[in-house]
Amino acid sequence: MPGAVVHKLTLEQIVSRLGGELVGNPQTAVARIRPIASAGSDDITFLSQPRLHAQLARTAAAAVILPETLKGELPASGNAIYTADPYLYYARLSQWLWQLGQPPFEPGRHPLAHIDPAARVSAQARIDAFAVIEAGAEIGEGVHIGAGCHVGRGALIGAHSVLHPRSVVGWGCRLGARCVLQPGAVVGSDGFGYARDATGAGVKIAQVGVAVLGDDVEVGANSTIDRGALDNTEIGTGVKIDNLVQIAHNVRIGAHTALAGCVGVSGSAQIGAYCFIGGGVGIAGHLRIADGVVIGGMSLVSRSVLQPGMYTGAFPLDTHANWERNAATLRQLYQLRERLRALERQLDSVKTPPSP
Repeated sequence: MPGAVVHKLTLEQIVSRLGGELVGNPQTAVARIRPIASAGSDDITFLSQPRLHAQLARTAAAAVILPETLKGELPASGNAIYTADPYLYYARLSQWLWQLGQPPFEPGRHPLAHIDPAARVSAQARIDAFAVIEAGAEIGEGVHIGAGCHVGRGALIGAHSVLHPRSVVGWGCRLGARCVLQPGAVVGSDGFGYARDATGAGVKIAQVGVAVLGDDVEVGANSTIDRGALDNTEIGTGVKIDNLVQIAHNVRIGAHTALAGCVGVSGSAQIGAYCFIGGGVGIAGHLRIADGVVIGGMSLVSRSVLQPGMYTGAFPLDTHANWERNAATLRQLYQLRERLRALERQLDSVKTPPSP
């Protein structure tokens, strides 16, 4: 970045902290992680996909993070770090290099922030301009509340959490330690609950529960997590939520589950731990999804999934003309099934000898 201070790490420093087996010059220094095809002499890269193996000999990177299965193979630089999972190694190294380039955390309260006298804010927290913190809210040590954020009355923000600009935590909601809300994320908006009166008009149901997030939860930009209607909405430890995701009231999500962009989860659904929900998936209300379930992108989950595994309900892309023919067939599936059953009964009657 223009004007940024470049921090370099030697391969010896990297292996000392992150592990792995180093082959090559331990004093080689790197400043960035770049893709294997575009990496240069100041860069380190990684190879985790077999389809990119051919690029190993051509890369100009100063060093390459390689799987242990390729031990003995080297890039032109002669520098490699062998590890069981290069992608995981890359993730941890990326965090380290990113942190080195960030300005130091400086606690304090911007004079344009509004903090209610009845709020409890750690002296080691940072509150940026135009943030609003209401009465009874509690802000833990090392928390960073970005510009224009709103923390409602009685809300709790756990230690070392980060609220990026314009994110919102509603009244009474609770975030664990090291949570991250990306810009525009909302935790604790009202759930969508209405009764109908005699004229058919909607009568709002007061949403009196809260939203509770465990430790190390990240919520993407412009995603929303509704508060509960009566009970709470609960998001487990380590859950990762992408951008533009809607979590309705009273939903429960187990630990370390990940939801990709544009997922919609209807009210009171329960999603297990260590699941992965692909982009654009819709999950109907009051369903249960077991631990360890993977749902392919754009699928519609209309009934509970009680066994772990990979599930996909998306209709494959096709030419429009072929799609129309298939759609017409789908509309007749019930009639085709009944005709097939009738034919099977006729065949069975022919095969079965008459009774004496």
